[in-house]
Amino acid sequence: MNNPLPKIILASKSPRRQELLRLMDIDFRIVLKEVDESYPDHLSPEEVALYIATKKAEAFDETIGDEVVLTADTIVCIDGLILGKPETPEHAVEMLKMLSGRVHKVITGVCLLHKHKYNKFFDVSEVFFRKLTDEEITSYVEKYQPLDKAGSYGIQERIGLIGIERINGSYTNVVGLPTEKLYQQLKNL
Repeated sequence: MNNPLPKIILASKSPRRQELLRLMDIDFRIVLKEVDESYPDHLSPEEVALYIATKKAEAFDETIGDEVVLTADTIVCIDGLILGKPETPEHAVEMLKMLSGRVHKVITGVCLLHKHKYNKFFDVSEVFFRKLTDEEITSYVEKYQPLDKAGSYGIQERIGLIGIERINGSYTNVVGLPTEKLYQQLKNL
């Protein structure tokens, strides 16, 4: 019989990450700490996601016992430009227009802090959006208020359901947590 997975502290208020862990039958509790999510300009998108996920974990390093702290950061990247969370509904519309009819990358950096050791990994998925109408974009932003989502959209919401033609890579990575890689990493702790 495999060793049971360690106890998890999820350092995220994302309901999507919480739901993914529940669907994986992973017991966890949520502990939040404020962290500055700025990063050096010279980092690649993959490095940015890992850098921020690691900063989030470092906030727990002195106070953690035997539990594993799980932190993550998801970014959307198009033509080398990182699209974070939109600041306003108008900014969300602008981002979605930029993604419309194009391919972009979704990168999630994950950090597992266990016994003062940092286990870091990331996943990249390519997302192919069909050309969206202005009305589809504005009605989505008005109804779903995607200000808490990198790139201004949730794949599991209307714009993702009607706009995404295909994905190369992990679906759950686009949701916000590469569950396949996460499970393997947790088993190996």
